[in-house]
Amino acid sequence: MLTDSSEWITIVGNFGFPIAITVYLFIRFERKIENLELSINQLSEVIRDLRRD
Repeated sequence: MLTDSSEWITIVGNFGFPIAITVYLFIRFERKIENLELSINQLSEVIRDLRRD
């Protein structure tokens, strides 16, 4: 039983930090991508309006 818990502690110690960083970066990049998508859509509308004139 002690071996199992120490193995889990080792696994979490080795992989927990990289997983936490990855999740943080995914959340952060998701917001930036959403903002970029919004800007691209606004730019498309401006270009469409300029072509109509």
